[in-house]
Order: sequence, then C-alpha cells, then structure tokens
Amino acid sequence: MTSAQRRVQSGSPWEESIGFARAVAAGDRVLVSGTTSLRAGVLLGEGDPYEQARVAFTNALEALEPFGLGVQDVVRTRMYLTHARDVDAVGRAHRELFDQVRPAATLLVVSGFVDSRMLVEVELEAYGAPGAPDGERGGASAGGGGGGA
Repeated sequence: MTSAQRRVQSGSPWEESIGFARAVAAGDRVLVSGTTSLRAGVLLGEGDPYEQARVAFTNALEALEPFGLGVQDVVRTRMYLTHARDVDAVGRAHRELFDQVRPAATLLVVSGFVDSRMLVEVELEAYGAPGAPDGERGGASAGGGGGGA
C-alpha cells in the first residue's frame, strides 16, 4: 500500500478469506466494495429487496465515514439484483438516499450471490478530499458484502 492509498476494513468474513478491503481511497477517489445487507453476520431484510438495498447502501455509506465523506460525495453507484422484478423496489431505495445527489448509476441483474438469500449487492464511488481513516478498521457496523464472490 502506498501513502496515496488508504484502506478500511468492515469486519466482513469475506475480507480475510478473499483478501479485499471494504473501501479504498486513492487520491480524491474512494471506492466501496460490493456491499450487502449483512450486519454483524445477520442478513437484514430477508426476502425484501427494498430493505436489503436500503441497508446495503447504508452499510456502504458508512464505509465512507472514516474518510470524512458522505452521501453528498457519491458520484457513482452500482446495483446488482438477482431478479428483474425487484428493479422498482431497489430503485425506490436508491432514490430515497441519492435523489438530491444524482450520481451516475448502473443496475444489473445477475445470476446470484454467495448467499442465496441475498437479493441485492451495491457498490459506491465517492469523490472528494478523503481524510485519513480512523486506523485500519471502519467498525463492524460498516456492514458486510459478498465482495462480488
């Protein structure tokens, strides 16, 4: 890791086994890895794509906090769904959080995630002058994602 790159871990079980960080700051950009609605090892919103999207985005936004960034700094979102029928529900959650910011957004339907109960996974990109993270750990509440695996 160079001094221009900083990483934050969330405590997701996949971070260690796969070898990734929840968020990486490189210059003025912070990238947040694929994030789901896991909190403390519990999947929130099981069967509810709106709730899973809302929690996943909240978890991803929390990963920006150690860098001093927030929703106003988000410039791109990505949403991965397992069912096209959930587009409206996930879109509603996205709109509620990002309507005032209007980031570039991508929504894809995928075949599945590492846990079949997961309906949604999200990614964020933020742009701003990130501050130094609070140590290496962003806190267990920063949620856990499948990391795309």
